[in-house]
Amino acid sequence: MAANLEPGWLNLLHDEFDKPYMAELKKFLQRERDAGYRTYPKNADIFNAFNTTPPDAVKVVILGQDPYHGEHQAHGLSFSVQKGIVPPPSLRNIYKELETDIPGFKVPNHGDLTGWAKQGVLLLNATLTVRANTAGSHQKKGWENFTDTVIKKLSDEKTGLIFILWGSYAQAKAQLIDTQKHHIIKSVHPSPLSAYGGFFGSKPFSKVNAILEKEGKAPIDWQVAP
Repeated sequence: MAANLEPGWLNLLHDEFDKPYMAELKKFLQRERDAGYRTYPKNADIFNAFNTTPPDAVKVVILGQDPYHGEHQAHGLSFSVQKGIVPPPSLRNIYKELETDIPGFKVPNHGDLTGWAKQGVLLLNATLTVRANTAGSHQKKGWENFTDTVIKKLSDEKTGLIFILWGSYAQAKAQLIDTQKHHIIKSVHPSPLSAYGGFFGSKPFSKVNAILEKEGKAPIDWQVAP
């Protein structure tokens, strides 16, 4: 599994791959395949967030929960879907907020957020795989141990990162983050179930750029390229 990981992350996380929970996770994923279940994303994309945003490049972390569980949706970046796939409701709401938050933002015709990841936005899901058409099916199998370690390592070894935590699940991860060294931006989740309860109007994207500029860093270009 570690063979697919970007060298900087592998250096930071190599100890995790020898721990008992990771061995159990590998066995679980193999059992899923042996039972004939399709799992997403495809193996080559499981660590896409890490391979697109090396640790030294991370400026912002947007934490999601599960990969999308529909066919061809998930490709290893939280909230992002592959080109050619209709953006899911949460992502459409993210685009709506961007329209009012970032002057000149135009809603793209796709949901691939790779451009953000290449600018230092780590699009991290807490669980990195899922069974087809079954939300939450790979939770509590070991992935959270791994991604909690990712958050803690970033918190311990970096300074000035911005963590965007949408919804109660993501906000529970705040305990892993040293708020003396890092910034946390919170709101309700962009899901249609909650977006009108405080996500719309929360302006997370302009807040990120204001912090980055104050710290002398390049802001994120939130416009998603065609």
